[in-house]
Amino acid sequence: MKLFSACKSADVFFFQYISGPFICFCLLCQILLSCASVSAGTSGRVVVSILPQKYFVEQIAGRHVQVTVMVPPGANPAIYEPRPSEMQAVSGARIYFSIGVPFERAWLPRFKTANPAMTIVDTRKGIKLYPVSKYGNGGRTGRKGILDPHIWLSPPLVITLARNMLVALIRVYPGYADDFRKNYRDFCSRVANLDISIMKILGTGLPKGVKTHGAFMVFHPSWGYFARAYGLKQISIEQEGKEPKPSQLVELIKTARKLGIRVILVQPQFSMKAARIVARATGARIIVADPLSYNWDRNLLQVARMLRSIPKAP
Repeated sequence: MKLFSACKSADVFFFQYISGPFICFCLLCQILLSCASVSAGTSGRVVVSILPQKYFVEQIAGRHVQVTVMVPPGANPAIYEPRPSEMQAVSGARIYFSIGVPFERAWLPRFKTANPAMTIVDTRKGIKLYPVSKYGNGGRTGRKGILDPHIWLSPPLVITLARNMLVALIRVYPGYADDFRKNYRDFCSRVANLDISIMKILGTGLPKGVKTHGAFMVFHPSWGYFARAYGLKQISIEQEGKEPKPSQLVELIKTARKLGIRVILVQPQFSMKAARIVARATGARIIVADPLSYNWDRNLLQVARMLRSIPKAP
């Protein structure tokens, strides 16, 4: 009995001695296995500037890459500055997909310095860019030296943008080329269907003499390429990248009345003060439309439906 008690006590002592470190070791192994299973579905990391780009990359690359977005929801790409955590993501990335938003001018060279091995891909390649003034106020005023970066709001241009992504993804991750090509074909088919749906909503391509839609007003001139794709005219409240002066507001109100504008698009990243003044003076309806929405296709359809009521411009 004494021997049995002694053995039993030794077992208890041994269990107590190893239980803490052993359990910790088991937990550590479990965590590492979990991390391995999570990372097993991805082969690398790419970085994009804005949320719509994340949507595009995910449609093409699927589970093969992780996508980090530099500009978080609600932030303004014109004045955004990356945080340390985002700089860390850049340091481990294989590709950076740029799109021409303002913060890239200052930060892309720094990203390249932080990660010389990273490939920076300009997704605007092959796309004709227009100055902001072209779609600001009918070309009369505007920031003539600044090219409008909002190409992602035009479905026809997105097909070219996505192809630039496809080429870069195949070059960096050739083992997944077949998946990328298939996903790209499927995505382009969905974009073409979206384009046709928006054309139907807005009456684009109707026979001559059939009523179509004309002008709409925005605060920040984000929707120029969208307007070009569907035969619309964007009138910007923002002047030279700033809030309009009182005299400019008067002219904008006159323009809105002349064109019979009934919708003013505003976005969460900018002030709505000037838009509210124009809306009160003209009876136009203010609608929030975020050009940086991740739900890209759903967002464009929603905007098209909002603009359906626009009267024909004289």
